[in-house]
Amino acid sequence: MLTANANGDTHHSFWPRVREYAVPPSMIEAASARRRAGDWAGACAAAGYEVDLDLRAAARAHGREFASLVRADLRHLAPDLLRWHFPRVAPDGLLRPGLTSTLARYPGAGRDGVSPVHLVVRTAPAWADAGQRISLALWDGSAGLPAGRHPRPDRRFRLDLHRHLWDARAAGDLRGQSGADRESTAGGPPRGEGPDPWRPLLPPGPRCAVDRWAAEAEILLRAEGRPATGTFGVRLGGGRRLVLEIHPGEGEFGLRPAPAPADGSAAALPLLPDAATWHLPDLELLRAGVIGPDHLHPLVADALAPGRPAAGPYRPSDPAGQPRTVECRGALHRIGLVDGVLAPLDHDPAEIRREELLVALTGTPLPCLRAIDEAHRRPDCLTGVRERLDHGDTAGALAVVEGLLGPAALLRDGALRDELEAAARQRITYGLYRAGLALPGPGRDRPDRHCPGLRRSHGRSHPRHATTRWPGRAASARPRTPSSSLLRTPR
Repeated sequence: MLTANANGDTHHSFWPRVREYAVPPSMIEAASARRRAGDWAGACAAAGYEVDLDLRAAARAHGREFASLVRADLRHLAPDLLRWHFPRVAPDGLLRPGLTSTLARYPGAGRDGVSPVHLVVRTAPAWADAGQRISLALWDGSAGLPAGRHPRPDRRFRLDLHRHLWDARAAGDLRGQSGADRESTAGGPPRGEGPDPWRPLLPPGPRCAVDRWAAEAEILLRAEGRPATGTFGVRLGGGRRLVLEIHPGEGEFGLRPAPAPADGSAAALPLLPDAATWHLPDLELLRAGVIGPDHLHPLVADALAPGRPAAGPYRPSDPAGQPRTVECRGALHRIGLVDGVLAPLDHDPAEIRREELLVALTGTPLPCLRAIDEAHRRPDCLTGVRERLDHGDTAGALAVVEGLLGPAALLRDGALRDELEAAARQRITYGLYRAGLALPGPGRDRPDRHCPGLRRSHGRSHPRHATTRWPGRAASARPRTPSSSLLRTPR
């Protein structure tokens, strides 16, 4: 199994971390500003998307009317909102890898005049992922796409029936679709009670949105051109699948179990989308008091908490650049930024030069110098830097590093430098994948070798667990500046 679905994780510990790092406020602000200005391509660029479609080519292939429909959807696409709601996997909350998801379907626009054309978004496979990039494209069923791109849309993760998850025009519908406008049965139905034999098959916890399944299934069946009281399937993860039938007045939720087809065609039944299977995590976190509305995406907060005081995106406190205290030889000394470099503030330059010479001769450094070295190698903010790099917020990670060490600092060997170099190497792999020059090979089918977030979950060795050492001549021979050039051209 490649990954674990996020719906099986501990939500009150998993989702707050995702909401803090996965879609940073700077991305939301930039993408929203460009979308409101009518620059949909600029909004996609600000939200970390690759645009793999050409509207002029689409007009030549499928007609101008089709191109106009696609252009209208793109102008109202909120790529940051889509990233916010996109399916994620445990344990790190990264985007589900190797997924193609349909945003909109345009019936009769295919080359045969019958089949639909899909507006889709894709994520890279785990071995090639870098920066959590998402690509936007059109799919008409043709097979002439590079191998490894996962071209076929996944019907389990379709979003064309839930436009409120990506279309700014429909974002307000999230309140009704999620059940926030009524008393929610957030705890789910009482499993094992009553006449419904399928209730004990539900996973534990408050995640299943059983109270919405009948209504969502009717929408699904109508979209598939089937009777509104037909049979459909529900996938609950871990290989569990339910076959249910809409039957008004049956049980508590108007559903009853249906026998699985004996000919093995259960997989061909309409499948309830993942977005309709589970309760919205943001609503659960709000009701549990784990997060507040200001921690949410503005469009999500407007839908789930209308009437709240106007406020911008949540911004955590940033102590960057503030001096810190260190206990040094029986006194409290300060270390802070001086001329763009982290330095001791309560030692004169002559004393520092003597101490550095002593260190070069294998002596014991001052506590102030040890604290500065620890900040270069394994700082307290390393976890935050790692999370930002894993979720693609390279600018935010570098801002944290520069706020701690200064914009003119030279990185020393250690866990921090290893994280930045690993991110740079993975960006090269992603570039080769995008260019069609890298394909899965020996070992690349194991995502823990190429995906930092998944690698940690398997407990494999990683440079971040290396022992911290005081910099000698060998360690200082290859200093680097924590800037964007480090991630573009690793040595």
